[in-house]
Amino acid sequence: MATSMRGLTQFIADIRGARVKELEEKRINKEMANIRKKFKDGNLDGYQKKKYVAKIIFTYILGYKVDVGHMEAINLISSSKYSEKQIGYLAVTLLMHENSDFLRLVVNSIRKDLDSNHEVDNCLALHAIANVGGSEMAEALVEDVHRLLISPTSQNFVKKKAALTLLRLYRKHPEVIPAAEWAARIVSIMDDQDLGVVICVTSLVMALAQDHLDAYAVCYTKAVDRLHRLVIDREYAATYAYYKVPSPWLQVKLLRLLQYYPPSEDPTIIAVLQQVLQTIMNNCAEPSRNVQHNNAQHAVLFEAISLAIHLDTNSPLVGTAAVLLARFISSKETNVRYLGLDTMAHLAARAESLEPIKRHQNTIILSLRDKDISVRRRALDLLYSMCDVDNSELIVGELLRYLRVADYALREEMVLKIAILTEKYANSYKWYVDMILQLISTAGEHVGDEVWYRVVQIVTNTEDLQEYAAKAVFEHLKAPSTHESLVKVGGYILGEYGHLIANEPGYSPIEQFQLLHSKSQFCVASTRALLLSTYIKWVNVFPEIKPQLLNIFERYRHVLDAELQQRACEFYALASRPDEDEFLQNICEEMPPFPPRVSALLGSLNRKHGDTGDKRIWVHGGKEANLDREITKRKTLMVDVSGNDNTSSTSANGQGEILNSLAGLDLSASPNPSSSLPLIDNIEKGPRLTVGPNVERWFEKLTYVAEGVLYEDVQIQVGIKSRYQGHIGQLAVYLGNKVDAPLTSFTATLHVPDSEALSVSFAKIPPTTIGQRSQSQQLLHVECKKVFTAPPILTVSYLAGSHQSISVRLPIVLSKFFEHVKLGQTDFFERWKLIGGEREAQSIFPIGLTSAGQLDLTRNRQVVSGYGLNILEDIDPNPNNLVAAGVLHMSVEGKVGCLLRLEPNKDAKLCRLTVRSTSGDVATEVQKLVQKPLQVAP
Repeated sequence: MATSMRGLTQFIADIRGARVKELEEKRINKEMANIRKKFKDGNLDGYQKKKYVAKIIFTYILGYKVDVGHMEAINLISSSKYSEKQIGYLAVTLLMHENSDFLRLVVNSIRKDLDSNHEVDNCLALHAIANVGGSEMAEALVEDVHRLLISPTSQNFVKKKAALTLLRLYRKHPEVIPAAEWAARIVSIMDDQDLGVVICVTSLVMALAQDHLDAYAVCYTKAVDRLHRLVIDREYAATYAYYKVPSPWLQVKLLRLLQYYPPSEDPTIIAVLQQVLQTIMNNCAEPSRNVQHNNAQHAVLFEAISLAIHLDTNSPLVGTAAVLLARFISSKETNVRYLGLDTMAHLAARAESLEPIKRHQNTIILSLRDKDISVRRRALDLLYSMCDVDNSELIVGELLRYLRVADYALREEMVLKIAILTEKYANSYKWYVDMILQLISTAGEHVGDEVWYRVVQIVTNTEDLQEYAAKAVFEHLKAPSTHESLVKVGGYILGEYGHLIANEPGYSPIEQFQLLHSKSQFCVASTRALLLSTYIKWVNVFPEIKPQLLNIFERYRHVLDAELQQRACEFYALASRPDEDEFLQNICEEMPPFPPRVSALLGSLNRKHGDTGDKRIWVHGGKEANLDREITKRKTLMVDVSGNDNTSSTSANGQGEILNSLAGLDLSASPNPSSSLPLIDNIEKGPRLTVGPNVERWFEKLTYVAEGVLYEDVQIQVGIKSRYQGHIGQLAVYLGNKVDAPLTSFTATLHVPDSEALSVSFAKIPPTTIGQRSQSQQLLHVECKKVFTAPPILTVSYLAGSHQSISVRLPIVLSKFFEHVKLGQTDFFERWKLIGGEREAQSIFPIGLTSAGQLDLTRNRQVVSGYGLNILEDIDPNPNNLVAAGVLHMSVEGKVGCLLRLEPNKDAKLCRLTVRSTSGDVATEVQKLVQKPLQVAP
């Protein structure tokens, strides 16, 4: 840039040559004055505008205020020359903020560059949108950016920039992007041949999927397939191998993306994932001497371990991972120790048993003394997550010892965690009080109000603890220096329960008063106000020190603080009433137990771990904390009858939550989540079915024949071939490409309305591409568990110029799992009568005749036998009637017998169909199935 503009080169040289700042400012002011004059005179060509705007940019980069050149920069964007356009865009992105009025003038120019056939113009426009795109610009141009991303003619580097620009816009202005509407088209690009495009689109999908899990659910299969191709099949260009590790950035993103979704129930996907994770762990079994290779492998490995924990904590993979993590937390490399501790905390947060982690408890405790603060923080998180009833005393004691020397940045978080662990795993209330008072004495200014509030709740609600707590807090107050939080606890507990220890040596009322009052001179007004409340309680229970207390009230009646003065005046008036007056006794009665409320400690800790751009999929604190988190997330679906949210609102500053916690402590077992308000039924709606003139006819025919066409259009043909044995079936789906171009980003997904009754899964993950004029076969494994009525839906989507999607019902109906039964005339009618009419389904419907005006007996036999029922001969004396029998096989509900009678009437053109079964649901379903192909419109 500088070599082509001598004026700019000279200007930069002059600035660099200035020996003092005054000379630099003088040179810049002279140049700015010249530029203003030139712009004012006008008649500048593109080169001169470019040169002067470049000087303005350089001046701005040096830190000087710039107030000229904005319109000239906007004009340069409209130039047809790349060098001028580039300087214009650079000036706009540097000199203008997202709310600048000037940006409204460049929207049309940017749109023109987005529509340009020159990739460089597209990229300059995308950079500008990503850097300064405010809400107005985002709303105006987001459709154009999306079009560039999905266009089949866009170059790979343009697609990458478009994906990242959309990601930037979504993070800043999520409301302008119709994420759910664009889901299918964006996810399809994850099958792109270029891994660079895949990485960028995966980053975009990760952000969108976190907020729209259902809409982006198809990305799960694509992520698993891509991982299999990278890790197992080694399908990647050499340029994407980083120190022999295939595209570690993409692997990490895909592994993280899979953790956003609940574990898949598809056995094929589970098997592929297990193979991928096992291969990743095997590859990292032996460390390499190459540092970069180790870093890349470890990045992938730790994310793979996190996914294995997410999928199933009891799997052998997690056992292997625990062994690897034990090695990593003792590593000499700080980064490896950090990641090892963090991943082990994830394991502790999800695992059924903490025994594999407890074996390395000493190593973890030693990590609290690590030289790196980030490692110390992860060790603290891990100890917090792995604590339970067995090791709580050891861990809490160790954390209290470390608290004395811990970094100030860690102390507040440590205090909260120690308080939570002490309360959660206390073997006795006395141990709890000792630990919390020691914590308050040690941590001092790092103890938040919610900690001492919680102590007050527990002591107030536990009668057996009150005397011990009064003694313990009295002993702690004897220390030469005590923190104000301890004075508050002492003031409350001694005011309420000091009378319980007043008759013991060393705890007399006057000693309690002298000790507590000696601390008040170092306290703020709010603490003194609490102590005044303590003193009025003592007036009621300790009449022997009433003169001293009246003296205190008298002194405080004249202080400047309004709160203290008001309390002192009121308390003085109360204390001065006659001794026989019961008014004071009624006012100073002992505090009743607090009603059960949720602790504010966990809320305070969770606020410290606020969500980042990548939302956490687990929290520190053991399995119970994560189960509670899932219940809390589900409660967002709770609404009352009027449609209002039932979940409690959070105070803006958190103070409301702390004050609410004062209302009590639940010392009993935690309430059963199932007793809460009922969750709204999350009925999963299936995909919208494709309609067409022949779609229904094709499906109907395949319900009673074994093979045929299920769907066909100008681009694709879907054929079916099936076979069934008992409750098991196998379906071959033939996917044929009828065009002269490959079908790319091919996706096939299954939706089973009732997965508890019917299981359908692919034998292997479908291919992502079907070549031109070729066919792909996919096998489906089918299992009937219970009676079902709705067939599964197959959704196929692909790119063929544009994104196409079809959804059709698979011909998997209840009758497919029937087995023939041979019965004689006597046996048939005996069973027919035995079943009776209660479990009978009967219908009368119109039928058609052949061209000769006769009953179509052949078709009747074909339909009935096609539905899996064995036609029994010589049962009914009328040769036109059909009698059939079969047994339905189900893996869960066992076998169900079914008998059928079909009685057509040629003269009336009607047919009576009667089905009896040992299950009324089966009879109804078979009657509906058989009737449909035989019935004609009246």
